[in-house]
Amino acid sequence: MRIAAILGVLVAGLLAAGQGWAQDAEKDYPSRPVRWVVPFPPGASNDIIARLVGQKLTEAWGQQFVVDNRPGAGGLIGGDVVAKASPDGHTLLLANPAPNVNSVLLHKQPPYRINDLTPVVWLGYAPLIIVANPKFPPNTAKELVDYARSNPGKVNWASSGIGSSLHIGLAVFQMATGANVTHVPYKGTAPALLDIVGGNIQLMYTTSVSAEAQIKAGRVKVLGIAAKKRQAVLPNVATFEEQGIMNAEAIVWFGMAAPAKTPRPILDKLNREVNRALQLPDVRQRLDQLGLEVEGGTAGKFDAFIKSEAARLTGLIKAGAIQVE
Repeated sequence: MRIAAILGVLVAGLLAAGQGWAQDAEKDYPSRPVRWVVPFPPGASNDIIARLVGQKLTEAWGQQFVVDNRPGAGGLIGGDVVAKASPDGHTLLLANPAPNVNSVLLHKQPPYRINDLTPVVWLGYAPLIIVANPKFPPNTAKELVDYARSNPGKVNWASSGIGSSLHIGLAVFQMATGANVTHVPYKGTAPALLDIVGGNIQLMYTTSVSAEAQIKAGRVKVLGIAAKKRQAVLPNVATFEEQGIMNAEAIVWFGMAAPAKTPRPILDKLNREVNRALQLPDVRQRLDQLGLEVEGGTAGKFDAFIKSEAARLTGLIKAGAIQVE
């Protein structure tokens, strides 16, 4: 009886200590500047969204959320930085299909695994759009399919890198339409867009977020939207379904992730504050302008979505639509 009583006191003490530590971890976080790793070059959608939300976190907590662009290897370089960082909430990842799912599954020996990163919150998503150099003959996605069939192997289609959402979207498009195009991977969306504007390559998938300036200036034209509904920011651009192209929907999604084993109180605090930031009028207005569909919600919701994306890509690999490198 005495031993049981002693054990009970010890367990109660450990539980109380644990609860106190959790409260301190949440209260003291962040205790220094936070590095938010964006695994792509500056200027694209990931970078724009991280800077917008990061500024609101800086204002809320008085510690800088510093965007650290770490492009390369289809997002694996940036993802690896975070996966191997100390799990204290001071190194975060701008979560994206490439570093969180695609590149990990498409490489035989990735530097980390999907479970080495833990979801914090789903920021939102944007449908992919096809943009092309204005001199490229097709003006719609349907015309592009016909042109590619008549000119097999002569259409060069850029992406932001092997394993990127733009690369996966292309694989889906080819499987749905039978279009024969040549994939040309770049080290990010921004350099690929520059080559489209310069006429060095013909077209690519991107988002209205990334191509906003080029679209407004008429330096690229939009051939179609890989979604079931039109975008408010591109009201005159038809969806694929409106053009008779079925089963080719594709999106790029954005979120926040942290190293595995990051304490739950820190993850919860980040989740709450990001959800609050996403509802601020100026943030919503800017994200609406960029064509981003805001999600938010719990970490569990984001985790379930990432798992569904991993299952979808695994199906594409088994179908032979995309190859493991």
